[in-house]
Amino acid sequence: MIPHDEPLQIGSLLFEGLDQIDLTGPFEVLSRIPNATYRIYGSSLAPARDVKGLRLAPDATLDEAPRLDVLHVPGGPGQEALMDDEAVLGWVRHQAGGARIVFSVCTGALICGAAGLLEGRRATTYWAALHLLPYFGAMPVDERVVVDGTLVCAAGVTAGIDGALRVAALLRGDAAAETIQLYMQYAPEPPFNAGSPETAPPEAVAEVRGAAAEIMARREVTARRIAKRLGIALPQDV
Repeated sequence: MIPHDEPLQIGSLLFEGLDQIDLTGPFEVLSRIPNATYRIYGSSLAPARDVKGLRLAPDATLDEAPRLDVLHVPGGPGQEALMDDEAVLGWVRHQAGGARIVFSVCTGALICGAAGLLEGRRATTYWAALHLLPYFGAMPVDERVVVDGTLVCAAGVTAGIDGALRVAALLRGDAAAETIQLYMQYAPEPPFNAGSPETAPPEAVAEVRGAAAEIMARREVTARRIAKRLGIALPQDV
């Protein structure tokens, strides 16, 4: 836990085609951490649209970001376009080098992987992409939130809220995180038990897998290429 009188700098990466709740869910938590400054950073000051068209604007460019204590990397379909973007990956790598916590949500873990941050680490990501983590040298863990030292990974989409509360507790203690949770009235009671492939109806799982098949195929091709770039043995070669 960091002393409350020590200010914190928290920053989220914004990019075109992210899933907005990967950013805005954690924002609800991270922006309320005591004695912390929270800002959103993009490659430019241009607004970005999430996968469903919600328009979001950065506070500043990547180059204008201070040394961050918490680096938050969301995911979404637009993640794929960043996997070979060395300007973004270099920024993620640089910020991670001095951060107290690197926090990925959903397929933001794959961006972290492309930046070389997952080698030898326990990690999680969106359930349909979990099998890709070994391509980045990670040990996949099928849990909603996984903490490995300074790395905190949340699984898909809404798991980012859970992960952000864990980050808040690591930084400012359980009491601070609990206060934030109460402020948000975060006490989920979903009407259906369909939030994971293990509990969802088979037809729902098939529909989601089918809808994601094209991007998942592209993600695997990219993951294989990056594994070679990072010098990581492909899973079938292990």
